[in-house]
Amino acid sequence: MLFQDKLHSKLFTTQSITNVVKTWKEENKKIVFTNGCFDILHKGHVEYLSRARDLGDKLIIGLNTDNSVKQQGKAPNRPINNEEARAILLSALECVDAVIYFEEQTPLNLIKLIMPNVLVKGSDYTPENIVGYKEVTENGGIVKTIDFVQGFSTTSILNKI
Repeated sequence: MLFQDKLHSKLFTTQSITNVVKTWKEENKKIVFTNGCFDILHKGHVEYLSRARDLGDKLIIGLNTDNSVKQQGKAPNRPINNEEARAILLSALECVDAVIYFEEQTPLNLIKLIMPNVLVKGSDYTPENIVGYKEVTENGGIVKTIDFVQGFSTTSILNKI
């Protein structure tokens, strides 16, 4: 398989992810889910995603679409990289098994569809305040937070530029 094809093989739609998740669950794979913009990929993102993947066997990233990023009230020029570029960069990471876009302000519908064993966000959240907490924990899953890598954020990179 060509590397370019391998990158695209990690990109899923809501319909195609359903079959993959079903297969992974039948194989007793522990599925980890996280979400975000991942606008300018940096060391903090990579370490966060690596730690998230260490919590299970498969890591699925819910990626905000460009429109979803704009709805979050970030700077008007965000995202810097469009959704396709961000998805390809994330797909290139060995720790990432699947990337799926979501258009809404939160990934709740995607979480309900995937129903991961582990739901992960940054430690700027408390587990109980993470979107999907109720759904995941009621289904026997766990919700975890991961500390940020100090000194690395998209905003700080943009400020330097």
